[in-house]
Amino acid sequence: MTSLSKPTISSQSFPATGSRLPTAHLRQSMTECRESTLALFKGMDYETLCCQAHPDFSPVGWHLGHIAYTESLWLLERSAGYPSQFPEYHRLFAADVLPKVDRVKLPTLPEIKDYLGTIREQVFAYLAIAPIEQQERLWRWLLQHESQHCETIAIVLAIKAQQETLQFLPLGPCPLPRSAERSRRSLSPYPMIQIPAGTVEMGHDAIAALDNERPIHRVDLETFWIDRYPVTCEQYRLFMQADGYQTAAYWSVEGWQWLQQHLVTQPFYWSNHSTYDLHPVCGVSWYEAEAYANFVGKRLPTEAEWEKAAAWKSAAQLPLSFPWGNEPPSPLLCNYGHKVGQTTPVNAYPQGASPFGCYDTIGNVWEWTSSWFRGYPDFASYPYHGYSQTYFDDQHRVLRGGSWATRSWALRNTFRNWYYPHVREIFAGFRCAQNSH
Repeated sequence: MTSLSKPTISSQSFPATGSRLPTAHLRQSMTECRESTLALFKGMDYETLCCQAHPDFSPVGWHLGHIAYTESLWLLERSAGYPSQFPEYHRLFAADVLPKVDRVKLPTLPEIKDYLGTIREQVFAYLAIAPIEQQERLWRWLLQHESQHCETIAIVLAIKAQQETLQFLPLGPCPLPRSAERSRRSLSPYPMIQIPAGTVEMGHDAIAALDNERPIHRVDLETFWIDRYPVTCEQYRLFMQADGYQTAAYWSVEGWQWLQQHLVTQPFYWSNHSTYDLHPVCGVSWYEAEAYANFVGKRLPTEAEWEKAAAWKSAAQLPLSFPWGNEPPSPLLCNYGHKVGQTTPVNAYPQGASPFGCYDTIGNVWEWTSSWFRGYPDFASYPYHGYSQTYFDDQHRVLRGGSWATRSWALRNTFRNWYYPHVREIFAGFRCAQNSH
């Protein structure tokens, strides 16, 4: 594909209005996020860039171009009123034009990076004079948009690596943090934690909160029990050894139908090596998580139960942004943002435990809940109708908590992810719950 002309822009192109207070922090966060994005493509060949590793996912190169397209659309065109940027790329990188199967004919990586860099240069010129007090929510949304697409890029690369090498670690072996090395000991017995009944507030109203996290609302919960840790490979192996994948009694009608069509016998990212016994099981569909819960006589938690177990400081009944408090994530508190590059043992981060004592609620693996993805009371779409509301169809289940690949900007107790219950290629595990008897 031939190179494109680059429109120019300067701070003088926009009205000189707006607060300067958050701009430096936004610029720093966006720069750090972009550096992490480009690191995923270091040394990547054209075949990998354009490969559609799974019918449900676009090629990684498309995601990279879509990040630039979305940033240009919302900031340069719709916010700043600047003329359309790189119109030659609009049909290719828009989310609602080409089906995924037709997204494989892409520019080269240098061309896409040039597109990305040119848009970012103009965006930062606009940031210098943008009315941030009116727009900050949009800028925060775009930062999370890039973060989410980069996790999808990591998933696609993991699918491709799994197909080629059949190895559990999709990105290869990485050194574990010292806390993880020390945690290679038995968790037996696997305890559950009792969460007392009460009214809790769900959701988030901070400037970075997505539309589906809003508004904060009250939910009444009965006393329940929840696993201290996500279900481990050691535990899940017992389900496999007990013919769990061959026993219809553990599966819902829909789950059994799915299983007969796909004939899977283990999680998507699986190894029988004992090294991973204390790692959370990773790469399971909602159907598999439900079947395991039935096998052990438990159930999956609702997302309200999950959020209370992860987020509430019981003594003061105050919600927290993270299990450990309101301090931002760090490598001492959880496994996130490719900092390890794989899952870690579920007891590796004791400093990141919730006030109730739940480990690994943030990072490591996303956790399936029993809840359908629906809008909270008085839900209002942002920044456009289809971002969340299109998926309020009672066909998508909610996942919570983030994974080892989730960026810090998309990590918090209230963040809601959603997928069809048959999807198993994402970095997803689960923990179980029980009613109080």
